[in-house]
Amino acid sequence: MTTTDQTLALANAQTLPRDSIERRIEGREQRVHILTGAVCNNNCIFCMEEDRDARYVTNSATTDETVRWILSQQERYEEVCFTSGEPTTNKRLPLWVRMAKEAGARCISVMTNGRALSYERYAKMLIARGMNRFYVSIHGHTKKLHEGLTRTPGSFEQTVAGLDMITSLKRYGVQLHTSTVITKRNLPHMGEIYRFLRAHGVDQVVFNVMQANGRANTYFDQLFPTYREIADVARDFFDEQYTREREVMAFLVDIPLCTTTGVPDFNRGYVEDYVHFEPPNEINETLLDDLQRAERAGGEHGELVQIRRGDLDDNQRRKRAECQRCRYEPVCEGVWGNYLRRYGWDEFAPVTE
Repeated sequence: MTTTDQTLALANAQTLPRDSIERRIEGREQRVHILTGAVCNNNCIFCMEEDRDARYVTNSATTDETVRWILSQQERYEEVCFTSGEPTTNKRLPLWVRMAKEAGARCISVMTNGRALSYERYAKMLIARGMNRFYVSIHGHTKKLHEGLTRTPGSFEQTVAGLDMITSLKRYGVQLHTSTVITKRNLPHMGEIYRFLRAHGVDQVVFNVMQANGRANTYFDQLFPTYREIADVARDFFDEQYTREREVMAFLVDIPLCTTTGVPDFNRGYVEDYVHFEPPNEINETLLDDLQRAERAGGEHGELVQIRRGDLDDNQRRKRAECQRCRYEPVCEGVWGNYLRRYGWDEFAPVTE
């Protein structure tokens, strides 16, 4: 970066509104993920965890002692999120939720397909133990669209019933967010999906752009629209939706910011910063060098290693020299290498204003 570029970047940083996307990314707080789901009762075509045998081994290593040790590493976590596989298939989840509450976690959440939440007794039990935020994955506003992606008959009705159940229990102070993974199939229906979910009581609708790994890489050509296509549809959706309501509670997440300048800044989301702990394995051994693995050893007996979200990004995302001139460079995570091999750099241009 030249001296002129550095001066411009500094000037930009000093004049940014406090609620700008850059400020929000810089101010995000780290949360901890606890790996709970060794299996999943959906079969999503874009699942990042394509190697289910390896996931079963990794996630089955989470025990009561593991959870207790993780929760002891900070005086109080801002957010403890139970995730990976389908957490509700793990019978220990309610106990671990209570442990997180007793540890003083402010926000206790779960990333789930929401099917088990359709059972009132189970949903109430999680809330009683301390769960106060639910991230429910739903990928369409119709049975055909959703189940064409989850490849699981009956999953749409159960997930929608789960949304309705949590909405009916909001009097207990819980929040309901959703995650919709954008594909070529559901991209044309952003507005319909948003309005459907808000009608079912969802507080925040998140449209997640796929990460180009796992099955999303295997089925890339069938599933992955270009970032520019996503940004254009999103811009039109927000333009139209803001004629209907003053504040649109939808957020476009995990897409290079240089492609989304036409989207209202409020609706440009970001991937949360997080860490998780897992046993050493072939995957994380390629992400970390020997010194990093030694520094991040954890668990009662050193049987775990700390993995940060940025480890995967640093290994698989790319930037080019032109990115240094972009106002978003300090907070940009780059572009997936697998994406660039298909689509190249043509749609990316530094934002210098």
